[in-house]
Amino acid sequence: MSRATFLRHTTTAAEAKLWRALRGTRLNGWKFRRQHPIDRYIVDFVCLTAKLVVEVDGATHGSPAALDRDAERTHVLEAASFQVIRIGNVDIRENLDGVLESILAAMHLRDHL
Repeated sequence: MSRATFLRHTTTAAEAKLWRALRGTRLNGWKFRRQHPIDRYIVDFVCLTAKLVVEVDGATHGSPAALDRDAERTHVLEAASFQVIRIGNVDIRENLDGVLESILAAMHLRDHL
């Protein structure tokens, strides 16, 4: 089993909730993939058409070491022409509509570059 396949089968509750809102073309016709490999990373969600990556961050992303890893990951993805937005688990749990609006706003900006 590939790492991406493994991650698709061991998703967090927040990732599952966001995926239900993004899967297929549910978000205004935009097609998303989940646990998709880009360069040496597997990103949580990506819209290849808009080159937008959505990373879902939990409590473990707050340590200095994790912040450094996330910064490196973002740098590599941006070097591959992707924009990266990070969304917290709490935001997905408590304000999914706001999260979707933020993703749509980022998509709109990417679509007009």
